[in-house]
Amino acid sequence: MSTLRLPYQTLSPEAYQGLGLTKKALDKSSLGKPLIELVYLRVSQINGCAFCLEMHAAALRAGGVPNPKLDSLAGWRVSAHFSQRERAALAWTESLVDVAGRHAPDEDFEPLKGHFSDAEITDLSFAIALMSAFNRLAIGMRQ
Repeated sequence: MSTLRLPYQTLSPEAYQGLGLTKKALDKSSLGKPLIELVYLRVSQINGCAFCLEMHAAALRAGGVPNPKLDSLAGWRVSAHFSQRERAALAWTESLVDVAGRHAPDEDFEPLKGHFSDAEITDLSFAIALMSAFNRLAIGMRQ
């Protein structure tokens, strides 16, 4: 692991606290902690953030998510371990993480409506954006 480039948490405390407040708000979401953590883990897989991968995998294991499910997360599209609700959330996750390449198409958004309320879709989108921000900070600053 590299040396921390800059202590971003202390150099920009208000901005960092803002991210923390967003996380606290999402912790209260009706999405539920297991789904949010699953999304955080998938975002971190895509972005390659080792620090976040370890943290979210540990949180999911501590929450009782079985190892085979975690082991197959990168292949969720062909794995039997994921519900339709999780699949909709994971498709949207991948769409937003690669928004430059995928442009959040309707075919990724529309399935959300069958599993989530409008508020939950919004919370899900905030969760994806939040973890993408945390990943970029951790990777960029070499956390």
